[in-house]
Amino acid sequence: MQIKLPQALEPFRDQLIQTRQPFIQITSQDARKTKLWESKVGGVPYLPKNMAWPMSPEDQALFFLAQINFAEVPPLALFPSKGILQFFIHDNDLYGMDFDDGENPDTFRVLFHPEVVENESLLQTKLPTTTWDEALLPHHPDESYPLLFGLAEEVVPITDFQFYQHFGSEFFRQFGEKEWDVMGELEKSVRAQGHKIGGYAYFTQDDPRRSDDPMLLLLQLDSDERMDLMWGDMGVGHFFIREKDLAALDFSRVLYDWDCL
Repeated sequence: MQIKLPQALEPFRDQLIQTRQPFIQITSQDARKTKLWESKVGGVPYLPKNMAWPMSPEDQALFFLAQINFAEVPPLALFPSKGILQFFIHDNDLYGMDFDDGENPDTFRVLFHPEVVENESLLQTKLPTTTWDEALLPHHPDESYPLLFGLAEEVVPITDFQFYQHFGSEFFRQFGEKEWDVMGELEKSVRAQGHKIGGYAYFTQDDPRRSDDPMLLLLQLDSDERMDLMWGDMGVGHFFIREKDLAALDFSRVLYDWDCL
């Protein structure tokens, strides 16, 4: 892999390369009318007519954020090869995130449809009559942006908690007075920004996961000028899941987090 490293970190290049992981890189496309079963951000989601729209405890319809149709995604170990995965959030002042319990599904929801029916007559074709407050959302309810996918590889960035599992919590101390300079240069050289499934995560603040309870990156949705998608001030949104839950296709205990500058 072609990685530009600070000179001080060249002795650790091989060790860094050994952390490489495959992931699915997601690229947003220009807005257009999308099919109900397409992968997209915003618009009308895939929902059978006999299925209730996800609601908040106040009986308000949650906002449809995005969906991934895995039939459109290159194969990635541990992740489904088919089915539609969807993400809904509340339009409150934290975009539905619970600071005290990131797995509390009251104000966000992750749904999975293992079998996909490509027949509009059997599906809901309109958004609920709810009027969402766009000032309390990262995206516009009436705009739909299709997504494209590609398989890629990356090495661990310092924003992901796994960096310190590989290199140790005191790794940068060895550079003495240049500790912060080396750290800053590495952060610029090795980044995990962008939209993605799997792989390493990027944060503007801190990784909410714990080393004793590792979770996989289910979806990272970054701020994106093309989609006018913005998490606070140039932030990034994440959904994480435990490997055993992903294997069981159980999306009831997902961790939802976003942060910004």
